[in-house]
Amino acid sequence: MKIKSVPLIVILLFITFFIIFFKGLKNSNIYVPNINYEKEIPSFTTQFFDTNIKINSDEIFKEDYYYLMNIWSSWCLPCREEHRFLMELSKEKNLKIIGFNYKDNIKDAKQFLNNLKNPYSNIFLDKDGLIAIEWGAYGVPESFLIYNKKIIKKVIGPLNTNFVDEIKRLIK
Repeated sequence: MKIKSVPLIVILLFITFFIIFFKGLKNSNIYVPNINYEKEIPSFTTQFFDTNIKINSDEIFKEDYYYLMNIWSSWCLPCREEHRFLMELSKEKNLKIIGFNYKDNIKDAKQFLNNLKNPYSNIFLDKDGLIAIEWGAYGVPESFLIYNKKIIKKVIGPLNTNFVDEIKRLIK
């Protein structure tokens, strides 16, 4: 009796594990972050892009105004792709685009802007990437729509026509 029950137990265990793993394969484990939320902007100190003058975040973002904070680098290919959308948004009267140059060589970043034009009202440095981490950025490019010192929209990856249209609707 004992000898006959061992193969039966092994087969039942095999079937049980197979069912568990099969159901696990059907379960999507893709993480999609919540990108539509209202969150206070982090406080930080940084310096202007082309000077050593330091500035605090409270001096950058004012109340009752829309800002699009864009994290970018000259070495980032998707940043080149999204640049035309930033140029389009820079024409909006009630939106200021703030650039954060992320872990970049200043000379290369200036050349990038000379070639593609500058859509930013101000550009600040994030030499070591710590400011981007405080904002919850995953990489470059990333953009944050800000109103009343709150993040109201986060765009992970390059801007596209859909995001530009949505941003225009939100700032009207």
